[in-house]
Amino acid sequence: MRTTGEDAVGLTAASAPLAIRHLSSDDRVAVARWDAFVDACPEASFFHKAGWQRIVSEVFRHRTYFLYAERAGLIEGVLPLAQVKSLLFGNSLTSLPFAVYGGVAAASAAAVEALEREAQALARQLGVAHLELRNVRRRHAEWPLQDLYVRFRKDLAPDVEANMQAIPRKQRAMVRKGIKNGLSSEIDSDCRRFFALYADNVHRHGTPAFSRRYFEALQQVFGADCEILTVVEGSGRPLSSVLSFYFRDEVLPYYAGDEISARELAANDFKYWELMRRSCERGLKVFDYGRSKQGTGSYAFKKNWGFEPQPLFYEYCLYRRDSVPQNNPANAKYRLLIDTWRRLPVGLANWLGPFIVRNLA
Repeated sequence: MRTTGEDAVGLTAASAPLAIRHLSSDDRVAVARWDAFVDACPEASFFHKAGWQRIVSEVFRHRTYFLYAERAGLIEGVLPLAQVKSLLFGNSLTSLPFAVYGGVAAASAAAVEALEREAQALARQLGVAHLELRNVRRRHAEWPLQDLYVRFRKDLAPDVEANMQAIPRKQRAMVRKGIKNGLSSEIDSDCRRFFALYADNVHRHGTPAFSRRYFEALQQVFGADCEILTVVEGSGRPLSSVLSFYFRDEVLPYYAGDEISARELAANDFKYWELMRRSCERGLKVFDYGRSKQGTGSYAFKKNWGFEPQPLFYEYCLYRRDSVPQNNPANAKYRLLIDTWRRLPVGLANWLGPFIVRNLA
């Protein structure tokens, strides 16, 4: 059988060796190629985008290792990694810190194997206690799991009213209460209002806040794919705000904040409805409510919207520890710290918080 020139090129490419390379955020051509692959790869998420390398390295000052597998000039897989090293919380290599999703996104099994092999070699070279891959499906049955988190995702109907009717009755009544209270939503061009609401909210919950610089960087790096929606009452006073990411045909509300009166006025319920309504009108197809810890108020709130929890497979390869770390507010040993944090003046907490939260990845 004769082989055409096109077939010969394909055979040559398939037999070419697979190389693992490191992405440099200064190489615009490589960054563009990386993001083009991520946009096209079904396994990829917003957190696989190359812009996270700048965010993690420049804002949080963590060392990043964004690996990609390449064959004959074509990318077959990516794996964004960062090392988080602190005296208080240990030394780890994670894909990806501050992200819901991570791990390998690849177009071939060979790329998956090569990237994970390189990640394990890197972990041993760096002397980390563990390697963590934040997968959405199980890859390594022999690796221990962090089973604290689940995610909530749901398809959006193409019709706005159909989405309203899909909300369970009691929750739908809260949305309508917000509408009756004369609330409205606005898209903010900067993070000033969002940050004030967010910082106050996390302080009430006893956890440190990210810096305002972090949110400014998210807007700068991701542009229109990072959007802030703020709910205001009739006088224009901001009540509740959410920062969302957009990826392909999905919307992911990721950071949120509110003031104390927001619950009474149903501003939080109205906020997520407005985001859902606007996303439907934009033609988006998936509403990704993100992750929540099981047994929390956030978990119950999302279930009340008719979303069902889906497991997240955060897998750990352990090197210098015997069990999966529990660096989260659900850990009882942090209860005293949480109570103490609530009593700090907001200004002091906002100044000190970024130094702590950069290591809670």
